Amino acid sequence: MTQTRVRWTVEDYHRMIEAGILRDRNVELLSGEIHQMAPEGPPHTYYGGSLADRFREHLAGQALVREARPVTLADSEPEPDIAIVRGSWEDYRFRHPMGEEILLLVEISETSLTKDLEVKRSIYAAAGIEDYWIFNLRQPQLIVLRNPHNGDYQSEVRRQEGALSPLAFPDLTLSVDQLLA
Repeated sequence: MTQTRVRWTVEDYHRMIEAGILRDRNVELLSGEIHQMAPEGPPHTYYGGSLADRFREHLAGQALVREARPVTLADSEPEPDIAIVRGSWEDYRFRHPMGEEILLLVEISETSLTKDLEVKRSIYAAAGIEDYWIFNLRQPQLIVLRNPHNGDYQSEVRRQEGALSPLAFPDLTLSVDQLLA
């Protein structure tokens, strides 16, 4: 007997949440499949929180910085560690940000590097997310993915030092050395 996986839609996923089926489970919808998210260790929390604080400080009034909150894409509802999106909290009172509203996504990878580099990479590229950063805490390095085309990023740069700016905010220069310190 051949087994096939059930693919869930974003609407199915929302109904499961509303019905309480996923209560007390730390999960996200990726390409129609429900994935368990690993718990955060202290380094993950530190780097994600401190980077989000830097973004908030520099982008106040220009964009909304969301931490570990869902974004809605075609067949996925991931919860990136940081999402910088257009607008304000009021814009997302009844829905999550969608692809065209996302200016930068950041994942902090301590145990999830393979998922972030493979599964989420293809999801974010297919959604047209122009700027996707992965903080690899194991090595440490910052992986910058840009120029999505045909479901993948055409540009991948790995940095351990130097300066970097988000595509949507070229006047905001961040020191990679300091971010990874």
